[in-house]
Amino acid sequence: MFKHEKMLFHPVAVEKANPQYAALLQEQLGGANGELKAAMQYMSQSFRIKDQEIKDLFLDIAAEELGHMEMVAQTINLLNGHDVEAAAVPAGEIESHVLLGLNPGLINASGYSWTGDYVTVTGDLCADLLSNIASEQRAKVVYEYLYRQIDDKKVKETIDFLLNREEAHNAMFREAFNKVQDTGSNRDFGTTKAAKMYFSMSEPSPQNNPFSNTSVTPPSFS
Repeated sequence: MFKHEKMLFHPVAVEKANPQYAALLQEQLGGANGELKAAMQYMSQSFRIKDQEIKDLFLDIAAEELGHMEMVAQTINLLNGHDVEAAAVPAGEIESHVLLGLNPGLINASGYSWTGDYVTVTGDLCADLLSNIASEQRAKVVYEYLYRQIDDKKVKETIDFLLNREEAHNAMFREAFNKVQDTGSNRDFGTTKAAKMYFSMSEPSPQNNPFSNTSVTPPSFS
């Protein structure tokens, strides 16, 4: 069950309309590394999780991502202003001007529709957690790129908040992975000597190259 609170997770505002930047920000609404993708991925992955603590973690973060999606959509709405005018967007997608009436849509910065193909679900907790760690890192990178391309202080405050929440989620998923890293696919496969061997195929290799060791240490984020 979900309940909509009429207060944003964090207040959003803009100093002035900027339709061109609104088109860029669409990437974090309907893009492959955006908020909707994250919410749907974590929620979908949660359905078969037996560890109640980790299940709640996935659902809690998924719910927060929906709140982030609302923040991004509201920021796009403010940046678009209130006049349908294609000339106001010299480059980038103009789909919102001809189909959506400037309503934030489930499209990326190029106007392509959001798709469930963005969502990764394997049914294996280790694999899904590693995928989520990577997803949060990619989302953080996109927000960093967006942060560098806007001078609007109020928009930058919103992006800074969202960027830091991505880092928080990343840390939570890392802790969860540490808890279960010896289960699932990490337990069933990759347990022989071959799983701990590294073959150096690059010659000459730099001296003291840690990746050239013959022994591979299992992953840990502790």
